[in-house]
Amino acid sequence: MEASPPPRTILGRYQLTRFLGRGNFAKVYQARSLVDGATVAVKVIDKSKTVDAAMEPRIVREIDAMRRLQNHPNILKIHEVLATKTKIYLVVDYAGGGELFSKISRCGRLPESRARRYFSQLVSALLFCHRHGIAHRDLKPQNLLLDAAGDLKVSDFGLSALPEHLRDNLLHTACGTPAFTAPEVLRRVGYDGSKADAWSCGVILYNLLAGQLPFDDSNIPAMCRRISRRDYQFPAWISKSARSLIHQLLDPNPKSRISLDRVFDNRWLRDKKHVCYNVLEESVVESDLYNKCCDGYKLGMNAFDIISMSSGLDLRGLFETTSEKGRRREKRFSSEKSVGTVEAKVKEVGERLGFRIEVGKNGVIGLGKGKVGLAVEVFEIVSDLLLVAIKVVDGAMEFDQLHWDDWKLGLQDVVLSWHHNE
Repeated sequence: MEASPPPRTILGRYQLTRFLGRGNFAKVYQARSLVDGATVAVKVIDKSKTVDAAMEPRIVREIDAMRRLQNHPNILKIHEVLATKTKIYLVVDYAGGGELFSKISRCGRLPESRARRYFSQLVSALLFCHRHGIAHRDLKPQNLLLDAAGDLKVSDFGLSALPEHLRDNLLHTACGTPAFTAPEVLRRVGYDGSKADAWSCGVILYNLLAGQLPFDDSNIPAMCRRISRRDYQFPAWISKSARSLIHQLLDPNPKSRISLDRVFDNRWLRDKKHVCYNVLEESVVESDLYNKCCDGYKLGMNAFDIISMSSGLDLRGLFETTSEKGRRREKRFSSEKSVGTVEAKVKEVGERLGFRIEVGKNGVIGLGKGKVGLAVEVFEIVSDLLLVAIKVVDGAMEFDQLHWDDWKLGLQDVVLSWHHNE
């Protein structure tokens, strides 16, 4: 165990209060918001020690996936991303109940009523992920957290697959924890991410009810042979209907394996009083944040663009190559004004400074004067918070020398914070 850190703050916004644990590439602390007093968890990533070529995509992917999945009660919410020259801070919900793994370790196994509650919440969260094109790919009790009310929160999206990772509508990267990983993933063939998640759900449900795993991963080839033969035994106390559901989930053939959208039709979960968040009866509200982020992606917005809205953040050296740094010049700022107000202000300042103005079909504002060419894009990240990128397309040196100060002064009424990324 690590001793609690001395009271210290993160960029004047959060005070670390207690060490919670250590993950694959981060230390996790409980913290208190200095803005509203809320209790949160903060993942602290030391860029100088833990971030290498292998970790970069995991960090970006986790932020990216969680940003797209903000509107489900059983998915851990990310509040913001902050950074200094040496640290990255992911601020997320505080799950006061700890890991589901710890509960299984303490209890040995769970009553079916309790397991049904956690399992239905897990399936609901995953259906939400899959309907937004995201497969988790690392499902296990260690990545399922419980909040103070005892509700499940899916976390750790570092190995998740996003829609842009598909090739021929399939995934091809082998990843995850072997004992919870679908056989088609272990075979390193193309696979359906949602069906792979369904297999992991079968292992988790078995684990919840039996207090042990159906397959031992100490010998991977032997485990694969057992999986192909469905060689596992049910303890006597597991009900017939629960066994049936596990049997359908642990089908080694992904084509005949039950899909998660059919799980709620199973007799074990059919009693609606046990289903805490039934997505089949109550349509999941589409996430406004997801839709806005996806719109941003269509306009060329990348993971760096999303997370760079946080004050003090400069991850360009982490997420971009030298060649990219050399040819990309941007000024970025965040704003609490409306999209229309910011766009009107940009046009007003441009006209006053003598720039020609054109508006493209995708909403990008083009401005030109002499050798200088600008493209201004406005992205609505969350309600009441915009990210505005002023891209210097041509004449970067002339813009900096002759026009930048005038633009900065002209836009000051709509700027919440500038992000110096160039």
